[in-house]
Amino acid sequence: MVNVFYEEAGALKVGNILADNTTSLQIESPHGKRSKIKAGSILLRFENPPMHGFMQQAQEMAADIDVNFLWECCEENTEFTGQELASDYFGHTPDPVEIAAIVILLSQNPVYFHKKGAGRYRAAPPEILRAALAGLEKKRLAEEKRASYVQQLTAFELPETFKPLLNELLYKPDKNTIEWKALEAACEATKLSVPKLLEQCGAIPSTHDYHFNQFLYEHFPEGIGADSPSSDFHHTDPEAFPLAEVKAFSIDDATTTEIDDAFSVTPLTFGSFRIGIHIATPALGVTPDSLLDKFAAKRLSTVYLPGRKITMLPENVIQHFTLSEARRRPVLSLYLDVADDFTVTRTFSRIEAIEVAANLRLDELEQQFNETTLRENQVNYPFANELKMLWDFSSKMEKLRGKDQDINNEKVDYSFVVDQDRVSIFERRRGAPIDKVVSELMIFANAEWGKQLADAGFAGIYRSQGNGKVKMSLSPAPHQGLGVSQYTWSSSPMRRYVDLINQRQLIALVSEAPPAYTKEDDALLISMRDFEMAYAAYAEFQRGMERYWCLRWLLQENISTTGAVVVKENLVKLDRLPLITRVPSLPDLSPGTFVTVGISQIDLLDRTVNTGFLGKRED
Repeated sequence: MVNVFYEEAGALKVGNILADNTTSLQIESPHGKRSKIKAGSILLRFENPPMHGFMQQAQEMAADIDVNFLWECCEENTEFTGQELASDYFGHTPDPVEIAAIVILLSQNPVYFHKKGAGRYRAAPPEILRAALAGLEKKRLAEEKRASYVQQLTAFELPETFKPLLNELLYKPDKNTIEWKALEAACEATKLSVPKLLEQCGAIPSTHDYHFNQFLYEHFPEGIGADSPSSDFHHTDPEAFPLAEVKAFSIDDATTTEIDDAFSVTPLTFGSFRIGIHIATPALGVTPDSLLDKFAAKRLSTVYLPGRKITMLPENVIQHFTLSEARRRPVLSLYLDVADDFTVTRTFSRIEAIEVAANLRLDELEQQFNETTLRENQVNYPFANELKMLWDFSSKMEKLRGKDQDINNEKVDYSFVVDQDRVSIFERRRGAPIDKVVSELMIFANAEWGKQLADAGFAGIYRSQGNGKVKMSLSPAPHQGLGVSQYTWSSSPMRRYVDLINQRQLIALVSEAPPAYTKEDDALLISMRDFEMAYAAYAEFQRGMERYWCLRWLLQENISTTGAVVVKENLVKLDRLPLITRVPSLPDLSPGTFVTVGISQIDLLDRTVNTGFLGKRED
């Protein structure tokens, strides 16, 4: 029986011939498998030794051959077959096992021997061989290093070389690096995710910083501590503007430093009065295309999260324009002449300076200005009369917009206070008198200034809403949610880049100067689109961090059971928190049903919590 030693799909095999059809052969392997093999793939035909045990003998012989010596036996730039090289190496006519051993060695060492065709080889040139061997050594050392890393990681020890690479490994890994491959292998071995494994290794000492740094790595890759182009800032002299004869006050949260707006109420004749809406004017100091403008255009908005914020403008610019108490500041003012029935009879705008008499803070003001004090006509607090007039005016404006029965006014807002890693979460009912006053005045200003830009043919960035969908555009359109014919964002120019752009246009309009942007200006469209994406990303980040602090609060207060209300299906909102989560065991209950749920297994890295249904409750 004739046996053959042949190559199939890159593998060397042995078998016996069942049929020889000249161009192809029917071969049976030692295990009985039959294959059709091309004649060109046959490397050797032999009758002895038997094919059983042939490959083992050839492999054992190949293992004893020094590949370096075999390479030295080859002539440079000369092709050869395995049989020819075997004759030179052994010094006699080789037997089938010897020929097969040489062929095995040739095929196993492509660095030394370059394949030139079926069964034919050429020795690698010396310089190419040296480079290839150096590459193999480098690969071997890399594999040793990878294995060492895996061993350390699976023992929950962080390799020293991983420390400067942690952000990259966590947030944007280069999957071709040894470190990533080792980390991936260790995760597979431990059945842990990358963050979980690195946390076990002590590489994530703060879960808060893990989430915060992830956001920075994606949206602020250069960091937030980089020097801002403060020297590019045009210091505006407030003395250059006429001082408004008003007694203005601002209304903000206790932590607010970017005080964009203030209000004033001035009595006129026959029971009428004048409302002033005064907006800080960073557009006077941040000129288009300046380095500072590019800095703001890159950030696009102030980023808010519990316990901290990343401001759009540098601190020195904010302090120059923020409407701080008893400081003279330039403002863009919108004045509303209002009749005694709270009808607006005239509006006009000015660029001027004001001195804010007081920065009122919400936490204190809400104790003094609320439904009860309004009902009882209490006026024993600062600016009580002005606030009462603004309340009556705002109530009428809300009614004119058709939003006086808006159910959103009954919703609850939440504020977070973080002090030395301890969080307090406070509920605030949306639609309280102070909220209505501020929101109605801002809605009026943004709608009115939007109308003025449109009427003058000035370009601007608008927000509109139709069929429940809010969008931004360069053309005025109705905002159904607010009940106004057009709406811009122009009242927060220190916090939003879109407002800064619109303020530049308004300042040009009021001062009768050429507009900073035309309707054909690509900068408007680019800024609008960039802002939309950034604003959505920042809002998502804020929601994620609020969820994180809700979970921290549950741990901090050691909450194991809590009340909740069914939102829909198995989604519930926990009491006292803006936290919506799934309860897999929740039975089929109607939205609005009050339930009690159990809390367990809070994971701050994944921002998840396990909840279980404990029962219905009356509330």
